[in-house]
Amino acid sequence: MRKQKIIHGPRVTHIAAVTTAALLALTACGTETKDGSGAGSGTGNRAGGGSVQTDLPLTGVRWSVDSVTVDGRKTAAPAGAGVEISPQGRASAQTGCNRISADVTVEGDTVTIGEKDTTLVGCDKEMEGFEKALDGAFAGKLTAKVQDKKLTLTTADGDTIALTSEEPEDAAPLAGTRWTVGSLTENETATSVPQGAEGKAFFTITLGKEAQAGKDGERTGSVEGSLGCNRFKAPATVTDTTLTLGRITATRKLCPGPGMTLERQVQKVLEGKVTYELRHRDLNLKTAEGEGIGALAATPEK
Repeated sequence: MRKQKIIHGPRVTHIAAVTTAALLALTACGTETKDGSGAGSGTGNRAGGGSVQTDLPLTGVRWSVDSVTVDGRKTAAPAGAGVEISPQGRASAQTGCNRISADVTVEGDTVTIGEKDTTLVGCDKEMEGFEKALDGAFAGKLTAKVQDKKLTLTTADGDTIALTSEEPEDAAPLAGTRWTVGSLTENETATSVPQGAEGKAFFTITLGKEAQAGKDGERTGSVEGSLGCNRFKAPATVTDTTLTLGRITATRKLCPGPGMTLERQVQKVLEGKVTYELRHRDLNLKTAEGEGIGALAATPEK
């Protein structure tokens, strides 16, 4: 298995790889086998997995986590927390800070979670509390109950995960969304943004009404926001898989260390052409050299 080096503060830990685009937009349900045969088969995070055999509408749905209740204590979920089960037997969970991935077997109303992989990005104390609760409950054999748009996963000890299916319109579009940078990547290393600079780097991609599809589906527009300290703006060309920024113009104020450190890393990614992957409300940009950023759109208010 390919390994991913995750940096958490000054420590370095090796764990199984989980990409920042783990939450897949799949559209099948019914019966799926480990090799992905059957109607609606697709590609998961890795080859293989568990199996799905159920009449419950569990797969092909992005479930937003509402809360986790452990030992009678209910913990509300932060923005961005969600779970998805692929028809090929792979479960992916976003805690709002880190990502959990595991093989899963679904038989009837029983969901069995296998060995889990996770990223190790540093989180604030509140998110760490929720993450610990979710990680503990999202394990072993769970009983699933679906009613209307609600899903409840219950452990043998009676702990529960409460979820709500997200509507397709809840997915964030590439253009017009304010994307906040939450992680930095370099080849197979993922880190959180520098402490003290959380939420400082963000950007919005604009494609005006006058923008017309060009060769290979190219569209023109602009990107603007904050690099972490200074405001910036740059012309941009967008295709279905790439984002190319032209010359960046930015303010020139000096900021505290964490903001400037983040700014240098973000600007390095945004200069020139990057590939992007958009999964529901997660956007990941990566250069040809392997440097990248992960950004999250705020969860829409209901």
